[in-house]
Amino acid sequence: MIGYTTLGVKDLDASKKFYSALFDAEVLIDAGRIAMIGKNIDQPMIAVCTPYNGEAPAPGNGVTVAFPGGSKEGAKALYEKAIKLGATCDGAPGQRIDNMFYGAYVKDLDGNKLCFFDFS
Repeated sequence: MIGYTTLGVKDLDASKKFYSALFDAEVLIDAGRIAMIGKNIDQPMIAVCTPYNGEAPAPGNGVTVAFPGGSKEGAKALYEKAIKLGATCDGAPGQRIDNMFYGAYVKDLDGNKLCFFDFS
């Protein structure tokens, strides 16, 4: 259902490296101020861009981009990998919502909130 999600960033090169390494993916489209990162153009992607209006990027209040971990272990592994790549903790891995949902939260290099999750 989702084709891609775009996050505004300050340092496009650093963000391309961060997301490519985090997801073992590659820049599939690089159009100057925006880059689409993924494994295949036909699968959901993450896009990073410098804002079109030329103003500083700002994370959305209450906005979280969530990525399936495939399992609790997978979600925790993505969280740990993101931290090693320079992200900051915004909620350690653990069970949430009456033990129905496992989530691990980070903020990327620009403060965008990411969640790695598993429903179990």
